[in-house]
Parts: sequence; structure tokens; C-alpha cells
Amino acid sequence: MSGSDSPAVWLLALGQTLIYAGCYYSFPALLPDLAAATGWTKAELALGPTLAFLIMAALTPFTGRLVDRGLGGEMLIWLPGLAALGVAGLGLVNSLTGWILCWAVIGVAQAGTLYETCFAFLTRRLGEGARGAITKVTLVAGFAGTLAFPLGHWLGRVVGGQGGFLAFAAIMLLVIPLNAVAVVRLRRRERAELAVPPTPPGTLQAALRKPAFWIIAAAFTAVYLNHGVLITYVLVLFADRGAGAGMAALAAASIGPAQVVGRLLLLMAGARVTTGQATLAALGGVVLASALLWSAGAAPVLIFAFALAQGAGAGLMSILRPVLIAEVLGRQGFGVVSGAVAVAPILASAAAPSVGAGLLLLGGPQLVYAACLGLAGLGLVLALWLLARRPDPFSS
Repeated sequence: MSGSDSPAVWLLALGQTLIYAGCYYSFPALLPDLAAATGWTKAELALGPTLAFLIMAALTPFTGRLVDRGLGGEMLIWLPGLAALGVAGLGLVNSLTGWILCWAVIGVAQAGTLYETCFAFLTRRLGEGARGAITKVTLVAGFAGTLAFPLGHWLGRVVGGQGGFLAFAAIMLLVIPLNAVAVVRLRRRERAELAVPPTPPGTLQAALRKPAFWIIAAAFTAVYLNHGVLITYVLVLFADRGAGAGMAALAAASIGPAQVVGRLLLLMAGARVTTGQATLAALGGVVLASALLWSAGAAPVLIFAFALAQGAGAGLMSILRPVLIAEVLGRQGFGVVSGAVAVAPILASAAAPSVGAGLLLLGGPQLVYAACLGLAGLGLVLALWLLARRPDPFSS
């Protein structure tokens, strides 16, 4: 990646920060105030995000093909506007049906605005230089939670849970001009030798026949379900551990900076840390985080240690997934292959709010802690299996 590409990448990074804050983190940030204001149960509220992620999962392979055909920029420019419209609708509806329909709109928009489309677009435009660009995007976007949780905590007190969505929607409109400038600059910088060639027929089918495809998908599914449940109900779980509202919001907000710290450490380590080693370290951090959260009942301050471990581990996985796909499955047809790999993890994110609500209903917070620890352990075991299948698991 050349130095002249950097301003465009930073603009995309800011756009991803705002879109994640509005589409992903606004719901858990406003959840306590939403439940109190609407009278709907957590399970009923969770139906909306679940549907959004189901729609996103169904559309992601299609949007991956659109990126391979050169339309990634158009999606990054215009679909944030659709996402903002859906989020604004969440602040205006007064029925559960309207709530779910707004989330359906958000799901369509998410398929073409979040990391998958952004990373595939960068891979197509920058070739080998995409790894550095992806790292920069995730460094900045790691602050989405840091922005959303304190802002949601304050908005919930001032304008209520639904009023908070209107404010998030207004912020998300800024993504349109940010992404537009970034896309134009990156397209001007594209050189013929960096462009990804057209995807040959049968590329996806060949990837689906590889066991590594399914191992990667399963490992990330376990991690995303773990992270989705914990992030959705983080304030509820922190309260169960004995943290006050202010302390809980502060700890939740620290997850974002922890993501950034983990990514910075990986960036500084460079070639000294291979993809295999980084993957095991990240998954080990997620396992440790679940154990720390479970232990925080004895010492609520441990929720900050949980936030650091969960943030660093999950933050690294955002970078490592596209890198693993490229290294293990190849760069050819990256958009469609990456989109196919992402279906199961996105479905896990879709299921996370409902799974979390079900766990809370069946066994309370204790069952949530146990299930999330088990999911983290499963992800680590699958990663060990994947790396053991390679001739030199820790080679770069």
C-alpha cells in the first residue's frame, strides 16, 4: 500500500467505526433503557438483530460476488444511507412488527457495508497491500464500542432508548461522504498489476471441497457466537457480577481500546509473529476472558480484565480471518470465498441475541458464562486442528 493510499484507508476506517457503532453496538448500548421504555422482553427485542444478521448471512455471498465484479465501492457509498434509515426507524416504531421490519432493512444494508465488503474491496483494489490497509481499518473501527457504549448510556438517560437510535442514525449519515471520497481515491490509485483478475468458474465449489474451509468457518462460528452473546448482554452480565451502571458502562467501553491494543501489538510484532501463533494467542485470550467474567462474581473489578482479554482476542480475529482465508484457501475469488466462509459466523451473530436470551431464561447468567467458555474452548481446539493439518503450522 502506497503512502498516497493512506488517507482513503483512514476515511474508510472512520466510516466503519460509525457504521458499527450505529448498526451493531447501539442495540446493546441502549438495551437496558429500551427494555424499560418499551416493556418488551429481552427475547422480543433480540428478534430484530437476529433477523438482521440472518438476512446479512443470506446476502453476503451475493455481495461478495458484486465486489468481485467491481461494485464494492457503490455498496460502501450508498448502503450506509439505508442502514441509517433503518436505525432511525427503530427510534420511531411503537410495535414489535415495526421493530422487526426496521431490523430487516438494517440486515440488507449490513450485507454491503460492514467488514466483509470493506475488506474484499480493499483486497481487490490494493492486492498484497490490503493486509496493511485492513489492519488500519480495524485499528480505528475498534473504537466503535468505545463510542457507542458511553454515548448510548448518556442518550438513554437524556432521550430514552428509542430516542437514542435517532441520534445514532444521524451520526451514521456521515458515513456516506466519508466512504464516497475514499472509494474515489482508491479507484484513482488502482494499477492494473494490483487488480484482482476475474474469478474463474468453479472457484467457490473448489474451496467448499477443502476441509480447511469448514474448519475455519466452524472455528469463527464458535468465537462469533461467544462474542455476540457477551457483547449483547454485557451490561446485564456486568450487573450480575455486582458492577454498578457507571462501572459497567466504563468496562464495556474499554473493550474497544483493548481491540486496538491487540491489533497494535500484532502490527508491531510484524513477521516475528506468524498467523498461526497470532490465531492461537487470540483464541487463548477469548478463553481467558470467559473464565475471568465467570470469576468476577467474587471480585467485580475483574470485569475490566475480562474486557481487556475479550477485546484483544476478538479484535485480532477480525484481522486474522481474512488473512487465514487468503493464506489457506488462496486469494483467487477472495470476495465470493470470503463471503461464503462468513455465512456461518454471521449466522452465529444472528443467533447470539436469541441464544443469550434463551440461556438467561433457562439457567440465568451462570449458564451464559459456562456456554461462552465452552464456545471459546471449541474455537481454540478447531484452530489447533487447522494448524496441525498444515505442513508447517506456524509458517508465514
